[in-house]
Amino acid sequence: MPDADLLLTGISQAVTPRPGGPHRGRAMSDLELIPDAAIAIAAGRIAWVGSRSDWHGAAEWEIDVAGRAVIPALVDPHTHLIWAGDRFADFEARTQGVAYEEILARGGGIRSSIRSTAAAGVEALVALALPRVQALVASGAGTIEIKSGYGYTADAELASLEAIAALRPLVAADLHSTLLIHVPPLEAAMRGDYLAMACDRLVPQVAERGLATAVDIFIEREAWQPEEANRLFDAARSVGLAVKAHVDQFHAIGGLEAAVAHGALSVDHLETSGPDQIALLAGSSTIGTILPGVTLHLGIAAAPGRELIDAGAAVAIATDCNPGSSPLFSTQQALALAVRLNGLRPAEALIAATCNAAAALGLGDRGAIAAGQRADLAVLDDADWRTVAWTLGRSPITRLFLGGKEISL
Repeated sequence: MPDADLLLTGISQAVTPRPGGPHRGRAMSDLELIPDAAIAIAAGRIAWVGSRSDWHGAAEWEIDVAGRAVIPALVDPHTHLIWAGDRFADFEARTQGVAYEEILARGGGIRSSIRSTAAAGVEALVALALPRVQALVASGAGTIEIKSGYGYTADAELASLEAIAALRPLVAADLHSTLLIHVPPLEAAMRGDYLAMACDRLVPQVAERGLATAVDIFIEREAWQPEEANRLFDAARSVGLAVKAHVDQFHAIGGLEAAVAHGALSVDHLETSGPDQIALLAGSSTIGTILPGVTLHLGIAAAPGRELIDAGAAVAIATDCNPGSSPLFSTQQALALAVRLNGLRPAEALIAATCNAAAALGLGDRGAIAAGQRADLAVLDDADWRTVAWTLGRSPITRLFLGGKEISL
């Protein structure tokens, strides 16, 4: 039995997805629950987990969590935390019946964030984003993806990615960067030039500098078309970057099909995905990421989480934290909302917010409590793990260990 730097004891339930995800369909209900558990940690990794009575090793330090449940730290695989300015005017317009897409077509929405973000420097973007990251960490997130996307120039997109890099030493969470090609310029004549710039200059430069591991694109009637996305996917894959896509948010126009054909890590949103899209996704290796904060904030139909799982798909959950469509600053609340809005069961939601969310980022070393996994662990406020799906309005996370070290919440 291995020795440990740290031994967690007094665990009412250690609750975890089985390692080896992503989990699909019925397997998304298959949690392992170890009562009266202990978890041994060495060099930032889980060395052993099992019943407390079965531990016979030595540990330099022991922490008793006083009869509380422990789950893997959450993973948030879709956020837009780098922005300047606000979208309060858009929010008020929507309360008066103006549709999100109409606001975007007028030059508001994402485009207003692009103008404000482009005017801010890297230092300002870091200062604005830091409390947003800290809020997600306080909600239990140990790994967070952050997208660029609020820029119409290579310099603006690079500045956003540089801001994410500058955030890394300031926070305990593991941050992962994605280059997002968000919306095209309003001027039709500039559309092709912008896409060419992204494919020919920006994507290769991002790959060369190691500023992102994936490229994302928003495929929608008021954004990019599938054939344009195909060009971007090809450019990304040619320089070794993974691909992802925003699809089927307002209309199913072929974005999911294009992304799956290119082996996307994930397709995100899915609010208007129908039976054909669900079947295609379920038969692929691509993960479907649902964003319940968007449903709550915009009042649109929820992504068909229940139907996706029943069809055999792998589903992940994210906050989509952004100023326009999902100002949701809690990864745990996203999990809880997915149970209420998307039809997931608590066990499915936990798997979707841990190992499946990690898989949506191409990560297999976190999201489960098992030997060899990163020691990213959340201690809950109750002896029953289901508090993480039940609680609204406050965080049920009382202690958080990332890389085997307890962090301040």
